Amino acid sequence: MDKVLKQAKIQGLYAITAPDLISADKLIDSIEQAIMGGAQIIQYRNKQASPAQQYKEAKELSQLCKKHSVCFIINDDPQLAKAVVADGVHVGKNDGQIADARQYLGEQAIIGVSCYNKLENARNAVTQGADYVAFGRFFPSQTKPEALPAELSLLEQASAELSIPIVAIGGIKQDNAQQLIHRGANAIAVINDLFHDEQQICTTAKIYQQFFSSDLL
Repeated sequence: MDKVLKQAKIQGLYAITAPDLISADKLIDSIEQAIMGGAQIIQYRNKQASPAQQYKEAKELSQLCKKHSVCFIINDDPQLAKAVVADGVHVGKNDGQIADARQYLGEQAIIGVSCYNKLENARNAVTQGADYVAFGRFFPSQTKPEALPAELSLLEQASAELSIPIVAIGGIKQDNAQQLIHRGANAIAVINDLFHDEQQICTTAKIYQQFFSSDLL
């Protein structure tokens, strides 16, 4: 997969799994609902689970995402990403992680990097070969309340300078998501607002994905 094709996959609603919101027995159904609503990227993140459970869940999600032609990313575990044939991995900003993940997963893998509230982190990630960067939190976050706040202007600066997709994360809700898209976010990562009501996942996903329609921007 060349760089243009990889970057094209990081657009739209980016859904991240949350074990405190989605029980194991409802994981696949909940993610499928998000996909049916229009989620373009799914990230599997469950640091609480055993390795065996992580493999089982990630394998099932990988198959589900392939069925629907949706990008599937594993959080912070290149070995698991390779084992379940995910599209890529999302890592922290620490030096070496990008290079190690690239060497292990190959050139075809999509590698995303958390850059928090620092444009300099993103510049370094680009230099090291990242395929996308993520900034945030932009709003108060239930998932990571201790995360450093990022300014909306960071998205404008990053979109003007960087040549790879930008993901915004942190406290995103339906009433603030468009601010991020207007300022340059190619994708918005949503957790709580997407999965807090299992009866509304598909409907909520549709609302978020519609924000990316040209007639609404």
